[in-house]
Amino acid sequence: MKKKVWALGLALVMAAGMTACGGADGPEGKETNELQKVTVILDYVPNTNHTGLYAAKELGYYEDAGLDVEIVEPTDGVTPALVAAGKGDFGISYQEDVTYALAAKDPLPIKAVATVIQHNTSGFASYVGKNITSPKDFEGKTYTGWGSPGEEAVIHAVMEKYGADFSKLKMITSDGAGYEALKKDIDLMWMFWAWDGINSKRQGIDVNYMELRQLDPKLDYYTPVIIAKDSTLEQDSEMVKSFLAATSKGYEYAIENPDAAAEILHGYAESYDLDMLKESQEYLAGKYSEDSPVWGLMKDSVWTDYTDFMVENGLIEKAIPAADCYTNEFLPQ
Repeated sequence: MKKKVWALGLALVMAAGMTACGGADGPEGKETNELQKVTVILDYVPNTNHTGLYAAKELGYYEDAGLDVEIVEPTDGVTPALVAAGKGDFGISYQEDVTYALAAKDPLPIKAVATVIQHNTSGFASYVGKNITSPKDFEGKTYTGWGSPGEEAVIHAVMEKYGADFSKLKMITSDGAGYEALKKDIDLMWMFWAWDGINSKRQGIDVNYMELRQLDPKLDYYTPVIIAKDSTLEQDSEMVKSFLAATSKGYEYAIENPDAAAEILHGYAESYDLDMLKESQEYLAGKYSEDSPVWGLMKDSVWTDYTDFMVENGLIEKAIPAADCYTNEFLPQ
């Protein structure tokens, strides 16, 4: 993916210019206000989950808040660990990963500070021609995924809830064959509709889609979320508030102007088809703040329900209090 790499060069040019002008004073001898550098580590490559970040950057919301924000992809580890290690000020992660990090033998000092999307829009997809319309129909089928314990626990739970025998489902690790595989040997995939569902449809592959939150309310967890290190929240609270205020404006812009926001994202992810990005953005425009008075707001019940699910299914040993996992205190009031 083509990336914007001029930021470092620009910084060097600016530094040289300031030296030529005699330091921190502007041409009229007035002190200039330096922007505070902030790094955001994504969970993956740029996509429409991240549009509000890029909109806030492109439209100058971060600069107006006194911030010089760099958005980077994770290159040498998983985002929660990178944020905990101080490699970035903020990161994009998921509720389950935050809970895992806090439940570990050596807990990571991180906390969620905003949810990007209010509800879990992921689910199970199958080719319409195979007539798989319920977890009961998973028996005797082949599922492909990424092979995580949480993934298996979710599938096991929904099959059990619908009276299906989990042992009769064949699970294999994805080989990257793509959506076309659903017409062949693969019967089921876990999709995020805003990306996979729209892409499969655009490729002419119609699917039956079972959204997780419709199968079990406990599976309506936050994915993705924005995280920060505890020490950042404690020692630089004003920066955190400024960042989230500008980010909120970015997502509000994406909600109100999905096509224009998709065009902004396309400038940072030019390998994607613009029409696909627009369709994905149209879908997410109604999901970012769905059922919530403001963007980013989280609830104890959502954190507690999924934490209980993780305990019940042996994914973690004991429940983590919701207050240890997230905070709304830095969101715009």
